[in-house]
Amino acid sequence: MGQVINPDSAGKERPRLTKSIVLALRELMRQNQPDDHSRDLAAYMAIALQKVYDGVESSVEAWEKKGYWVKADRFRMEWQWAERTASQLRQAVLSEDWGSVAMVSAQVAQKLMKVDVPLHNRIGEPWIGAYKILKDGK
Repeated sequence: MGQVINPDSAGKERPRLTKSIVLALRELMRQNQPDDHSRDLAAYMAIALQKVYDGVESSVEAWEKKGYWVKADRFRMEWQWAERTASQLRQAVLSEDWGSVAMVSAQVAQKLMKVDVPLHNRIGEPWIGAYKILKDGK
């Protein structure tokens, strides 16, 4: 039996998630007043950032098996902000603190400013219903 290859590895999911976060961020910045759509966008960003951080460990496993400890630790440190930011964003969204949502969103924008999302992308709108998922804690 041959080797099993996972086409949806964390290394492939991370760019998809970061692009979708950038799209959600752009859409959130266009909002004039907080509404259900704004809640979905901010909640999606929190969920996606947590997924990005959760995928870091599986990404560095291969490096650690080969003894590339420094490379693995650098990668962890590079993405450490994602967990902290996801937590801050989650708290701000659930408490309806839109000032904090704006500040944390600015931090996310700064970290992901090099992510390029084409105008005609196939990401869609993955944030629809994200507030309910965040609120229910799933």
